[in-house]
Amino acid sequence: MRFQKTAIAMAVAQATVLYAHAAWAQTATTANAEATAGKGAVVVVSGQRAALQSAQKLKQDADEVVDSIVAEDIGKLPDRSVTEVLQRIAGVTMDRNMAGDPNRQAVEGSGVSVRGLTYVRSEVNGRDAFSAGGGRSLGFSDVAPELMAGVDVYKNPSAEQIEGALAGLVNLRTAMPFDFKGFKGSLGASETYSDLNKKKGPTGTLLLSNRWNTAFGEFGALVDFAHAKNPSRTDAIGIDPYFPHVNSRNPAEYNRDATKWLPLGGGLRSQEFERTRRGDYAAFQWRPNRDITTSLTYFKTKYKEDLSERVVASSEDKWYQQVAGTDVVYDNNGAFQSGTISNPSYGGSPFYSSRRINSRESSTRDLALNVQWRITPALTWTNDFQHVHSTTEGFDADVSTGFILPNQQIDVTGDLPQIGLGSAQFMADPKNYYWAYTQEALDHAKANQKTWRSDVKFAFDDPVLRDIRFGVRMADREGENHKAQKFYNWSGITFPWMEGWQIPGVARLNDPRFAGNVELAQIPNFFDGKVAIPAMLYPTDAIARDFPNGWTTLHSYHDVLCAEQSAAQGWGTCDAWKPATFDTPSALNTQTEKTRAAYTQLRFGFDDLKYPIDGNIGVRYVKTSNTTHGYIAYDPANVSIPGDVPVEGANTLVNIAKFETPQSTDTSYHNWLPSLNLRMKYSDKLQFRFAVAKSMSRPDFNQLQSLTTLTSPANQLTIKDPVTLADQRVVFSGNNLTGTSDGNPLLKPTTATNVDLTAEWYFAKAGSLTFSAFNKDIKDIVVNTVYGYTVKDVNGKDQTFAITHPVNGAHGFARGFEIAHQQYYDFVPDWLRGIGTQASWTYVSSERKLDNPVPAAFCAGSDASNMNLSINGCDTDGRPFGNTPLQGLSRHTINFAVMYEKSGLSARLAYNWRSRYLVAVNTWGSRGNNGLNTNPDAGQRFLIPTPNNDQAYGLPLWQAPYGQLDGSIFYDFTDKFRLGLEAQNLNNAKTRQIMQQHAGMFTRQIFMSGPRYTVQAQYSF
Repeated sequence: MRFQKTAIAMAVAQATVLYAHAAWAQTATTANAEATAGKGAVVVVSGQRAALQSAQKLKQDADEVVDSIVAEDIGKLPDRSVTEVLQRIAGVTMDRNMAGDPNRQAVEGSGVSVRGLTYVRSEVNGRDAFSAGGGRSLGFSDVAPELMAGVDVYKNPSAEQIEGALAGLVNLRTAMPFDFKGFKGSLGASETYSDLNKKKGPTGTLLLSNRWNTAFGEFGALVDFAHAKNPSRTDAIGIDPYFPHVNSRNPAEYNRDATKWLPLGGGLRSQEFERTRRGDYAAFQWRPNRDITTSLTYFKTKYKEDLSERVVASSEDKWYQQVAGTDVVYDNNGAFQSGTISNPSYGGSPFYSSRRINSRESSTRDLALNVQWRITPALTWTNDFQHVHSTTEGFDADVSTGFILPNQQIDVTGDLPQIGLGSAQFMADPKNYYWAYTQEALDHAKANQKTWRSDVKFAFDDPVLRDIRFGVRMADREGENHKAQKFYNWSGITFPWMEGWQIPGVARLNDPRFAGNVELAQIPNFFDGKVAIPAMLYPTDAIARDFPNGWTTLHSYHDVLCAEQSAAQGWGTCDAWKPATFDTPSALNTQTEKTRAAYTQLRFGFDDLKYPIDGNIGVRYVKTSNTTHGYIAYDPANVSIPGDVPVEGANTLVNIAKFETPQSTDTSYHNWLPSLNLRMKYSDKLQFRFAVAKSMSRPDFNQLQSLTTLTSPANQLTIKDPVTLADQRVVFSGNNLTGTSDGNPLLKPTTATNVDLTAEWYFAKAGSLTFSAFNKDIKDIVVNTVYGYTVKDVNGKDQTFAITHPVNGAHGFARGFEIAHQQYYDFVPDWLRGIGTQASWTYVSSERKLDNPVPAAFCAGSDASNMNLSINGCDTDGRPFGNTPLQGLSRHTINFAVMYEKSGLSARLAYNWRSRYLVAVNTWGSRGNNGLNTNPDAGQRFLIPTPNNDQAYGLPLWQAPYGQLDGSIFYDFTDKFRLGLEAQNLNNAKTRQIMQQHAGMFTRQIFMSGPRYTVQAQYSF
């Protein structure tokens, strides 16, 4: 298959009239230059201008709607990661949150969206590429950009291209030895400096390529190696969700409008992150004669990332006992703005001081053989064989101490929230700290795919028909995922709430028995020194990494204290801590997928028309078969029966024996994917395109896995005195039988009908003005819903669990337009000659509609039985939000770059901005089960707060508008040696996340990573 490359159509945030005048001027200048060249002058174009010319020509001649970025030379992509490169393309946006964890920032980005949608398929040299762990795409930020010769984004793929690109197809292109006339060598070195953490990271690259004519034909060989270490640091300030403090818990006196909203607390964190990225690539080509060309490629990307983080976070769990100080200021909606908050029941406000470690090592290896045989001048047969092997292994750990401040002081009125901690003396005193908890998650996965593809092209000697193409593709993929713990294995060491029944007191750090494994540290230059944090005691990095041995020591502190309490009260032994392991059957999930595809595509052209038309029409058929193996598992929850207050309903609690039942599912489905691409040439410079196609995107493998976990926490209502909030009695009403399926093997692919209409004006070799309107009608969007699963208890009685799992339950659309412009201004005075601009504006409107709407006025119950929770979101007072849009979709995206290239000097300033977008709903950090039920029909639960799984909440989390300025400047000392400086985030932009509540849009977190600078040298030979 011929994968054609294209142009960066980057333009038009400026006025079209202004550019039209400049474009006509440049057209005249270009014509004069060509006339001069025809009289004997030699015009040499190189560097970024040559790269733009190449990309533009490829876009202009392409069969499909596609944009590209072409490297100036090998190893010269214009950004420090592939993800950052992609965001420069019109219609492509970058996600700056860590994959699966919006509470932490990924400095180099974690993924991309095309025209607002995340259904993006990835390829390397036109072949399927992916990373292990459950997804279908390659982690673009994990690929060494130094290996890339170019990046293509197909926005409406044709029938001959591999299915799966509903939003778009990203193809990463590497060089081949036959791309060069002879010997080619390149050596590069750079040093990256992170301004916030004052650390450096080196990068080295080497490319060698050559070709030889022999008696056995022409041979070519290329090797390319890249190794990079990228240090970064991110500081964050966070505010927890706001909770409703009602004017009265007497239903007759309750007034919703009089509610005061107080945040649960605030927190700070500083994250040191380092990614070591390695890329190895080799390509061999052999052309025994002019009719046969073979190639063998080896591509491997490997990365290791390590995160070490200090965290200070509120650990308040009884929001209803919080008291606002007399200095608290509220806004017009009753929402907290500034002041003091405390909890008298704790003697202040509880906090964590923790150390988090997150390490991951992953690799993807791609081996491919391609044979192209021109059987006759009209008939070409191509066969392609590929094997992909990918692995990943991760360890996420958190070790925490705790302390109680007399109160917490918060001010959210400024650009940066201010969170006051204790005095320097208080925060440095070990007696104020105790060992609190540990939590860990371990996983490892592997995936393999074998692919054979065969394509035939027959060219016609006909004035209309160009060629017909047809082919087949067979791919077998298998994956194996191991998780030691479905969720984090959270285990308490000592807490104040354990005192009196488990332990006589907490394990304080000033006690010689429990001392050590902590360090007094101050986070320097936090938020550029704008936020002061006193020196505090944190667990050491070493103890966080010493799993499980060091953790066993920490949990032995609880055992020591528990033994003392047991001896005093005579109630037996204490259970020892157990680390998460892979030795349970339900820790393993396996999947296999087989795809069988066939296509045919006809290319045609009507050159004799006044306005010539060409294009292609085709259809692709694909059958997909899946087999999954997993488990449905249940582990009874421990229920503590209070002994100090009256208890009712203990006999309603269910008794179900622990079990792990294997389950397997076989599914198959087929899809027909027709496509049509038309191009009309109004002139050599102006052309129009129309494209319509049906596309599909299969669910990620982690959405298809067969793993269900059942839980049964008790429905426990603590009746409190409405004035003193003292416990009066505890009422049990059975168990909250819930469950969560990590996936659903019966999911179908999400499909879309895509329509594109473009106008493209190429007024110079590196000058263009393009417009594209698009519409995607989407079906079978995956959302979460609830179904019932029945088991028998020990008495043989049926008990039904409400299980949340993903289904194809929504439809919608994404539509909008792109305007792009690029140009070098050769008509300007000589001292400005060499300046150019790129600009683009993308507008996307979207809507998601549920197939079965959830119209409830209130969110009822716990997280599993609450339909609104993961779809629209629920507030902390039980009220749902309206229909939420598609996630990750910004309505507006703007790129603008100023370029300069003359006399060996090459410079660029590039600004990327995107409007706000929905990050997630019901995600960690802005969800919980201890909200307040303000539904008047809730009976005795109305207005009575309880921390025991009574009222779930999950807030919509939005990313605020963000704009970042990057730049570079290089100088070519000779035609072989260049030296330069690259800079990211020159404007020191901060990322703000906003949580949506009925009382307002509140800051959830603000991230700051600071600028990064890279000194780079490259020598070609």
